[in-house]
Amino acid sequence: MYTHSIKKLPKNTLEISISIPWKDIQTEYTKAFAVIQKDTSIEGFRKGKAPKEVAEKHIKREDVYNNLLQTYVPSIYSEIVKKENLKPIISPKLDLKSAAENKDWDLVIHVAEVPTITLGKYKEAVIAAKKEVAKAGKQKQAEFQASLAATLTAAKVEVSDLIVEDELNGRLARIVDDVQKIGLTMEKYLESKKMTKEDFNNQIREEITETYKMEFVLQKIADEEKIQVEKAELEKMLAAVTDPKEKEAAMKNMYYYASLLRKQKTLDYLSSL
Repeated sequence: MYTHSIKKLPKNTLEISISIPWKDIQTEYTKAFAVIQKDTSIEGFRKGKAPKEVAEKHIKREDVYNNLLQTYVPSIYSEIVKKENLKPIISPKLDLKSAAENKDWDLVIHVAEVPTITLGKYKEAVIAAKKEVAKAGKQKQAEFQASLAATLTAAKVEVSDLIVEDELNGRLARIVDDVQKIGLTMEKYLESKKMTKEDFNNQIREEITETYKMEFVLQKIADEEKIQVEKAELEKMLAAVTDPKEKEAAMKNMYYYASLLRKQKTLDYLSSL
């Protein structure tokens, strides 16, 4: 039976250390091998029907171990999450520390939970910010932006580096694709912006961090102010969708649309202060 321990890191990041006895690895290896064997075609035999000793000559051990990692380790992680009542909000990051044959395996999983959020005196900050903007005769949009900035300044929230890096990798991949579509390399693109790769990455990290901070803060405000989305509101939204396929897709993603409506209601609440 595996053993585990959990270490709390800054910014609501968790480090889960897991040790798996070699005998358990052997058992799971046998299971993983059987799965691959069933899907392996070997000349002279029907698919998946070759004897084990024959299949072992055609199936790479690393493929079996990869299958084991993709099935057994996630099951262990799920058990730990349930047992320890963890609330992960992103996919776990796995790091194999030791995975040699005939020895116990040691691995570490890092995961992020929802950060601790302190809203502070955000209502007073929003009211003051709107008054300051009004003195300059600014438009409504300026008041709205000032309200968001004041809310974020009043709040205290630290976003896990795991969340930021996960989003950063995805965003950078999309940027590289977009840059290549217009016939540029990233080097030329960065040169045109007069930025180093490090500066560019740091700029995106800051943008991602601020975006997530605002998302978490808005969720916290919605919770405290008991802002809810009523069934009638969702039905009204659905009624506005006339295309049958679009309506079907919307019905399958009601949670997503409910979260969008709740966010908008929270933004409207800030604007009303």
